[in-house]
Amino acid sequence: MLTVAVDGVALHFRDVGQGLPVLLMHAFPLDGSAFDRQVAALSGRYRFLVPDLRGFGQSRPGEGPTEMRKLAQDALALLDALNIDTAVVGGVSMGGYAALALLREDPGRVRGLVLSDTQCTADDAAGKDKREATAQQALKEGTASVVQGLVPKLVHAGPDSPVGREVTKLGLSVSPESIAAAQRGMALRLDSKDLLARYAGPALVVVGEHDTVTPLAKAKQMADLVQGARLEVIPGAAHLPNQEQPEAFNSVLDSFLASLA
Repeated sequence: MLTVAVDGVALHFRDVGQGLPVLLMHAFPLDGSAFDRQVAALSGRYRFLVPDLRGFGQSRPGEGPTEMRKLAQDALALLDALNIDTAVVGGVSMGGYAALALLREDPGRVRGLVLSDTQCTADDAAGKDKREATAQQALKEGTASVVQGLVPKLVHAGPDSPVGREVTKLGLSVSPESIAAAQRGMALRLDSKDLLARYAGPALVVVGEHDTVTPLAKAKQMADLVQGARLEVIPGAAHLPNQEQPEAFNSVLDSFLASLA
């Protein structure tokens, strides 16, 4: 795994494959290995850039809340380090928030947009309070207390399924401090409805059929804002369709990327 330093913070990433550059940002509380099935299946046709977002996987945390703008700036620094002018930018859940933040920071770098199981609205007051409560829970009770309650919402097959155990393992590797920083950073994200309404590039919106965290209505809202956006529903998946139903997810991703290559 490779490293790029941003503001003194070492961030790890993978650069695999060849062809159209595709930057993928993972969900909370996972790391870049969440996209292993996409990289394995499609890296013969596309160049995948897959970072561990700061505080997750092998990437070091920064100071203060992990704001989505900072994740976007990290991703742009990665593109700069690799001399990549434009890329398809995508993310799942929190990674989708980061993708939208990157679009806001530098829309000229976005060749296409992939938003999976995420949303374009900001947290309301109740949502922000819930995130702060989760941050406090992680700091007081530990990572496991958060992850064990979260996984049943992320994986339709349940925490005892192979993918459920995989997600649990990834989540348990994250420090309580990084859990709290990410929750507080997500609470600070901006509303992006206006951003998507202005976006003129190609977009793919994906949602798991059984996602209750960011359900179909959230996906439709995003797709309706972008003229010509594709909306794909992945059967048999909840909030992490790229991991739970990788073949179906890869099929729609490949179709979208092939239209841009």
